[in-house]
Amino acid sequence: MNIEGSVALVTGANRGLGKVLVEQLRAKGARKVYAGARDPAKITYPGVTPVKLDVTSAADVAAAAAALGDVNLVINNAGVAPFGTLADDASLEAARAVMETNYFGPLRIANAFAPILAKNGGGALVNMLSVLSWITFPSLGAYCASKSAAWALTNALRHELKGQKTLVIGAHAGLINTDMAAGVDAPKVSPEQVAAAILEAVASGREEVLADETSRRVKSALSSEPGPYL
Repeated sequence: MNIEGSVALVTGANRGLGKVLVEQLRAKGARKVYAGARDPAKITYPGVTPVKLDVTSAADVAAAAAALGDVNLVINNAGVAPFGTLADDASLEAARAVMETNYFGPLRIANAFAPILAKNGGGALVNMLSVLSWITFPSLGAYCASKSAAWALTNALRHELKGQKTLVIGAHAGLINTDMAAGVDAPKVSPEQVAAAILEAVASGREEVLADETSRRVKSALSSEPGPYL
């Protein structure tokens, strides 16, 4: 689909990759960009429309869908990545909280906006995933599980929404140089590179984005012996 003239919604748009996606959508000629955030007052960049949107809130999602009937591009970018272990008493509640944002959040958005995308010609739905959809990093087990679930969700939505001509894209990357990965000392890809890869896939109709060398290397090694699992 054409980015120029599109009407886009980006979740988690107040900082990091979401903010860069908004900026690049504007630069590529999107007619309107809705920037979703828990606190819309934090959306201060010009030329965009702030939207109160906590993806864990059914009321917020329903209100956004009711108000944004002209959207034809949805980018599910909102996410959380808390560190922690799984084999302890506190892990269940922590894991539920991660799944609420990283899995049920995109599912709520997809359910609410699929009819809108259909009405507007199909459009595109992008889910921001991770190289950790495929491997598990120590101390990020709940996050990895949520991204694996979101990958499966993306693949299911691709089949379900094909009939309404909605392009469903799964975007994978390793560490991105944003606040979320600030505490990790390892090579990182820029959010500008990831955003550009996502929007290029939207424009060209590709269903999967491998935005950096890390995601390409891990994906290619999945069938190797031994596998790339950590």
